[in-house]
Amino acid sequence: MPAIVLVGAQWGDEGKGKATDLMGSAVDYVVKFNGGNNAGHTVVIEGEDGRREKYALHLLPSGILSPNVVPVIGNGVVIDLEVLFRELDDLAARGVDTSRLVISANAHVIAPYNRTLDKVTERFLGKRKIGTTGRGIGPTYADKMNRIGIRIQDLFDEHILRQKVEAALAFKNQVLAKIYNTRAVNADAVVAELLSYAARLRPMVRDTSLELERALAAGKNVLLEAGQATLLDVDHGTYPFVTSSSATAGGACTGSGIPPTRVARVIAILKAYTTRVGEGPFPTELFDDAGEQLRKVGVEYGTTTGRPRRCGWLDTVIGRYATRINGVTDFVVTKLDVLTGFEQVPICVAYEVDGVRFDEMPVNQSDFHHAKPIYEWLPGWWEDISGCRTFEDLPANAQAYVLRVEELIGARISAIGVGPGRHEIIERHSLLP
Repeated sequence: MPAIVLVGAQWGDEGKGKATDLMGSAVDYVVKFNGGNNAGHTVVIEGEDGRREKYALHLLPSGILSPNVVPVIGNGVVIDLEVLFRELDDLAARGVDTSRLVISANAHVIAPYNRTLDKVTERFLGKRKIGTTGRGIGPTYADKMNRIGIRIQDLFDEHILRQKVEAALAFKNQVLAKIYNTRAVNADAVVAELLSYAARLRPMVRDTSLELERALAAGKNVLLEAGQATLLDVDHGTYPFVTSSSATAGGACTGSGIPPTRVARVIAILKAYTTRVGEGPFPTELFDDAGEQLRKVGVEYGTTTGRPRRCGWLDTVIGRYATRINGVTDFVVTKLDVLTGFEQVPICVAYEVDGVRFDEMPVNQSDFHHAKPIYEWLPGWWEDISGCRTFEDLPANAQAYVLRVEELIGARISAIGVGPGRHEIIERHSLLP
């Protein structure tokens, strides 16, 4: 059975959790392959009594909410163990079975000193700050590339763990004390903290690459779920305002240990408008009442940080870029209902930079920073679409909007979100191979 990759097509917060949940009953494994607790998924589940339960997941794969799915944290993820167990405990308190979680032995651990470094570095940068969440993600990935990182498997050998912590702090304490004028970190305290998680962690740890290969060979469906999104990818995003990992389809293979020949479908999530958290260029960003309406109606606040999201109209230049970079076969458009009530709904179809038209993403960072959107204006709709369950149920103008977006981004739109609830979605084409 082939694997399916699920990625965000914009700057994150597109609703990947809802798409994963949509396929949950037909998927056997859901694998988080990059990032850490610097992003989150929000899933709204409607119970048999009609009550809605909202779950905010930060580190765990959203498949953990589906009772028949094996959730996997892959080797490409960096793990804050305190956050991991707090999240597991919170779900267990709400009646969610978390015993199925599997974690790669090769995933890296966010050590306490990297959280400290992340925060002081961002303060030091001042106006040049990247807009990180301060959770130690970037420094941990830097340690990984510098080959001084701590992996999950190191927690089961105190001698190796202590060696690695002391080696890392030999340099980092110099940086903290002499550059940032911050108190040095005690190696014994770090080792003790990390070892305190080892016993509880041990039963969850596996060779996840081997387990996933065996699952695929046995005919199981494996969904590879990205954290963050295409334009936050460290290689293909709006650098330097990006995350520290590979959030595109290519990262699914390196972050899980599944070879690219196993991937049959790439599903990208595209919000019906555009949002961004943190610093960096954003061509369609709105600073008027329309932007505030999108934020208010769409409840655009970060799942992990609570920060208000910057809001703007849909940018199909970005959509086409995501199609090309990821090899997208299917799009899921979310939050179409948020556009209800606008007399006209614009779509960015190209950019203008110093009098020159760009139909594709400018390769030059400065050009993208100065890009002005070229809009195509479509008529809006006023009808409540949350009850629509087929494409034909949508108002004619909403249908026209979806079809024009599909034409502009170059891949089919297979599902459309029309509300926050689990079942408030239109499935035009199956998302499964």
